[in-house]
Amino acid sequence: MLLALVVAGGALAALVAPDAARAAVQATDDAGVAVALAAPARRIVSLAPHATELLFAAGGGERVLGVSETSDWPPAARALPRVGDARSIDLERIVALAPDLIVTWPYTAPDQVARLRARGIAVFTTDPTTIEGIAADLERLGTLLGTEARTRGLAAQMRTRVAALRQARTGKRGLSVFYEIWPSPLFTIGGGHLISQALRVCGGTNVFAALTLPAPTVSVEAVLAAKPEVIIAAADDGLRPDWLEEWRRWPSLPAVAQGNLLVVDGNLLHRPGPRFVDGVEQLCAALDTARRRLDDASRKTRP
Repeated sequence: MLLALVVAGGALAALVAPDAARAAVQATDDAGVAVALAAPARRIVSLAPHATELLFAAGGGERVLGVSETSDWPPAARALPRVGDARSIDLERIVALAPDLIVTWPYTAPDQVARLRARGIAVFTTDPTTIEGIAADLERLGTLLGTEARTRGLAAQMRTRVAALRQARTGKRGLSVFYEIWPSPLFTIGGGHLISQALRVCGGTNVFAALTLPAPTVSVEAVLAAKPEVIIAAADDGLRPDWLEEWRRWPSLPAVAQGNLLVVDGNLLHRPGPRFVDGVEQLCAALDTARRRLDDASRKTRP
């Protein structure tokens, strides 16, 4: 009987061992750190708004126990406990939530996040610097959540949509664009920003692409000297802000002369999350409008 139990136990171990091995999950984050879990994450804290959006898109919304102060999408995230913001996080509250995974980005209280990591809590850093990087982060989080099939499909859709947007504008008239984040001080985007990449997808060129800071300040004089054909204002929910009309003080500016003072929803484009492609579609539609106006003006001036 003892021999039979040993044999049976060995057979059971042989059956269980492969399943246990498959339960272990690992993904490399945007900081180059390999994040390993003994099993798919079940208790998650998000320390960045775009991380919250990625987690919900990946199918992990019900596992998120706490979020950063500005995590407001999807609507279900607004009801979750707040555990801090980019400047400071509530370490005691986070530890009390007993997370098996924290998803953050490099700019959220890095010293405090390091203390959480030192406690043995797995930390995944999401900081995509390309549009493709957003899709890749979605897939990596899917690995850590055990929802790979879902995230592979969503990431594939994102890639397909971006490729279609790029293809539809190949060979069309290029446009010089000033992207305005805020009027005072006057903030824009640098050449390495994700939104500059989005502009290129849509057939546009950032007039301040030579600037290396992600969100530099510029002067009105610099904008006038750049002579953008289009000025895009980023506003909450795509509602036209009053400050966009201030550019009408310079009627000879090409963007003003052709009525190309346009608006996109900054909530979509200012977070490297799953809605970013929705923002790219808005941006492309705005540039299509500007392109038609410029083409119409060109036809009218032909002899």
